[in-house]
Amino acid sequence: MSKLPIHFFNEDTNFKPKNLTTLRTWINNAIILEDFQLDELTFIFCSDQYLIKLNKEFLNHDTFTDIITFDNSTQPHKITGDIFISIERVKENAKSFNTTLTNELNRVIIHGVLHLLGYTDKTKKDKGLMTEKEDFYLKKMDL
Repeated sequence: MSKLPIHFFNEDTNFKPKNLTTLRTWINNAIILEDFQLDELTFIFCSDQYLIKLNKEFLNHDTFTDIITFDNSTQPHKITGDIFISIERVKENAKSFNTTLTNELNRVIIHGVLHLLGYTDKTKKDKGLMTEKEDFYLKKMDL
């Protein structure tokens, strides 16, 4: 199988995730299970300051967040997107939720993918479904 079109970059941080081949396969398998097809995904790991700047500029939110997902899809059931993740927030959340950095990072990664698959987390009901989906896919991970 050729290399999946899932890219990992960083901005103003030197963080790089481990096990990229396994991570790509896991993400792609989740997309397939949701009856979607992968076009291209880019994950950009960055600092809080970098992400809050994007949050202000594109979403008019003046708050820290762990992730911002930009859906660039142009065809139904074919996903293309850019997912920005604050590694500082992920580290802080891992401490707060008493989990490992890897587990929290994977949760945030799949959270962004789920947004591209059409899931939202604006209401309590939607957030509950999103968390169920995150848990489901985290159990399928083989890292």
